[in-house]
Amino acid sequence: MGGNGKKRKREKQRATIHPNNKYAEAPPDFAQLASLYPSFRPYVKYSPHSDTRPSLDWTDFNATRELSRVLLLHDHNLHWWIPDAQLCPTIPNRSNYIHWLNDLLSSHIIPTNSLDSQQGQVRGFDIGTGANCIYPLLGASLLGWSFVASDVTDVAIEWATRNVNNNPHIADLIEIRKVEHSKKEAPCVDEVGPPLPSIPLDSNVHENKNYDGPPILVGVVRDDEKFDFCMCNPPFFESLGEAGLNPKTSCGGTSSEMVCPGGEKAFVARIIEDSVELKHQFRWFTSMVGRKSSLKSLVSKLWEVGVTIVKTTEFVQGRTSRWGLAWSFLPPIQKPSISLPQKNNMSFMLEGLQRQHGAINVLEAVKSYFSLHGLSSTLNTSAFTVDVVASKDECDSILKNDSSVINKSIDFQPTGETSNGSRLNLSSNGSSLRISVFQQIPGTLLVKGSLQDKRSPLSGEFAAIFQKLEEALRHEFCRRSA
Repeated sequence: MGGNGKKRKREKQRATIHPNNKYAEAPPDFAQLASLYPSFRPYVKYSPHSDTRPSLDWTDFNATRELSRVLLLHDHNLHWWIPDAQLCPTIPNRSNYIHWLNDLLSSHIIPTNSLDSQQGQVRGFDIGTGANCIYPLLGASLLGWSFVASDVTDVAIEWATRNVNNNPHIADLIEIRKVEHSKKEAPCVDEVGPPLPSIPLDSNVHENKNYDGPPILVGVVRDDEKFDFCMCNPPFFESLGEAGLNPKTSCGGTSSEMVCPGGEKAFVARIIEDSVELKHQFRWFTSMVGRKSSLKSLVSKLWEVGVTIVKTTEFVQGRTSRWGLAWSFLPPIQKPSISLPQKNNMSFMLEGLQRQHGAINVLEAVKSYFSLHGLSSTLNTSAFTVDVVASKDECDSILKNDSSVINKSIDFQPTGETSNGSRLNLSSNGSSLRISVFQQIPGTLLVKGSLQDKRSPLSGEFAAIFQKLEEALRHEFCRRSA
């Protein structure tokens, strides 16, 4: 689990740019954009060295706003603008969120028809859309999704409406909705009636760290509405001083967009509270999170309130990292065996683990799971891997078995690679799947599965088996606290 940390970190950052992102293969070409859009040209800086790419002054709000404008026009055919001081979105990073959501919706982890969506069209709810209205604009233009986009301030509502109306080809897909509250132009720190019961994030969170601002979902979503998802770029900070700690960038942002008591943890905790009440009106609840430390406590709270599934991801643009958090209360479903995904590499996160459960415990459970089904499986404690060998008949047997219980008492006899690292002797009649476990943050493990023979005809079966393994491990290690 050690090794070349710097190289592994670089590889991880490249992988977090979604492959469907327009900028996955190459970042925006500033020189080309400057040649096509004269208004962008003054902001592009050229180096005397021919091998150095043109750059921008990232501390100049006007430069970052003009870059966002020309990218939306050039790559998305969207006409867009925001007034001074409003939050300016980075288009590649925001696109990552949209593509990740599309992956969740396309995965069929939970039922697609459980909410009777409108004739198959995906419908989303954008919490705090801001003047930029970036998520509805991207979701509608890239994927044809429809949105309800909410906000509190008059400025945000006015400019979000302008940005929608300036793009008539998608205007019918987006509804801008004003959040009603008791005080005019109030930032998110103002009270709106009695606050809902708050979920304490940890033992050190005091009452003044709980969100008590305008409604987020409850009180904004109508009783007869159904959505496939909600999304949110929450106020990350507890104060404007904290928000201005990065002197290397200038993306603007008002207090209502960037700040609320308790910061992002309190804001997302309120979304979690609202989701309990609206659990039958959304397939997925999601939010962006700005700090990995927030992610752990929020995931723990999700398991406490009874969600059935939690998914996380990392968004990286340059040196900036953000995390995506998604959850649902709907029961997960197993894909029919007649439509098995052909995948050689899969992964999932085990989150909210108690301290006594580490990588070794999970590896032993993986070994027991496959041994219980009669498969040849071997544990390598030095590499933190389990190798599994299975035939077509053995794969079919697992898929027909609905059991998600791991029997830890089984007497397992290793038949190949052992804790000393000797190689597994593969049978010519079987294929090998390798399960690896990596520590992420305390209480969180990354479990990866890779089919060793990339041309194996069993890739579909292994993908389905890996999904069943995920269910079993979650049942064993991620049970909701009593």
